[in-house]
This record gives sequence, structure tokens and C-alpha cells, in this order.
Amino acid sequence: MTDLTLLKGLIIKVEPIGEYDRRVVMLTDDRGKISAFAKGARRSNSKLVAGTNLFCFGEFALFNGRSSYSINDARISNYFSFLREDFVSAYYGMYFAEIADYYCRENLKDKEMLTLMYQSLRALESDKFDNRLVKACFEIKSIALQGEFPGVKENKKYEQDTLAALDYILKTSAAKLYSFNVAESIMLELVSIASDAVKHSIDIPLNTAEILKTLI
Repeated sequence: MTDLTLLKGLIIKVEPIGEYDRRVVMLTDDRGKISAFAKGARRSNSKLVAGTNLFCFGEFALFNGRSSYSINDARISNYFSFLREDFVSAYYGMYFAEIADYYCRENLKDKEMLTLMYQSLRALESDKFDNRLVKACFEIKSIALQGEFPGVKENKKYEQDTLAALDYILKTSAAKLYSFNVAESIMLELVSIASDAVKHSIDIPLNTAEILKTLI
């Protein structure tokens, strides 16, 4: 009998397969990014119908086959249902997921990115943070985790509080990242720094980025 593998993970991509199945991509704590099939997950009576949606976070029981994983069970601790009710926040979440998918590699452990993704979705749910600030923090931190943050433009002056906030983002763990707020002027400078970093470091078009431009 094939042993089950238990992994804590967050689903960042979902696509239909055939008539009733799903293929998901998730970030996991021990094996980084993995792909898995959920057989019959699109049937209304399936035990996997709710637990294999985008942004579901929890513990997944998987069979490790010869070439792929198959989901046997999902114990979800956070469905992030708010993101299915708020159209704009959902696109922020999908944008974060697209960047995570771009950076993370199959079966290469990246626990900090999983934590960053989870905490960023929680920040989107919270009414304490402006989504633009959450986006800037996510962009800067995700790029920094890859060792690719280019720094700030030398020919542009930034407020001291902006540089202090940037230093905090770069040096603080993902788990504690969303514990500050800034004035509008500082946030706009962080947004600009983050935008420059994305243009410098990510060399493919991000589909959700274009949609976000029309929503923000």
C-alpha cells in the first residue's frame, strides 16, 4: 500500500482537468512548490470540492506517484473566503500567487515564501492595511528572498521614513512583516520602489498585473 505524505500548503493555482478533476499548484512547507491532481474534485459530492480551491491553506494528504502527487484528503484551516467575496482583493491575491509561481521551483523547499504568501493574504483580509502597501511589501520581500532586490535609484531622493520602512521590509521575517503602517506619501514612494524592482527582476509579463492596473 502506498504511504501518504502529509504537507502543510497553500494552493496558488487551480485548473480543470477532464470533466471532473482538478490540477492544483501549491506552496508547501517541506517540498516547496508542487503540482497535484485531485480526482473527482469538481463533483458536487466530492470531499475535495471545497479544499482544492485557490488560496486554500491547510494540511494535505497526498499519494506520491511516479511522476506526480495525488490529493487524498485536505484539512483546511483557512479558506480565505473573503477573497472570493472581494473582487479587487482577489486579484491582489492572484497577483501574489503569480509571482510566487514564477519564483518557486518544483520540490525546492522555500518555507519563507509560503509564509510570505500566507501573511500577505491575511493582510489583504485585514482592514488595517492599504492593499497598495501590502502589494509593495510583497513585491519587495519576494524579490529580496531570491537575492535579487536591486536597491533604490541613486539619482532619486526618498524621504527618510521611506528608507526606514524599506530597511524593515528587507530585514524582517515574513511572519512579522505586516506590523507597520505609513503615511500616504511614504506608501507612494514604497510603491514606486517596488514597481522599479519588479521591472528589474521579473522578465516575463504578469497577466494579473495588467488587470490590477485597471482596478487600483
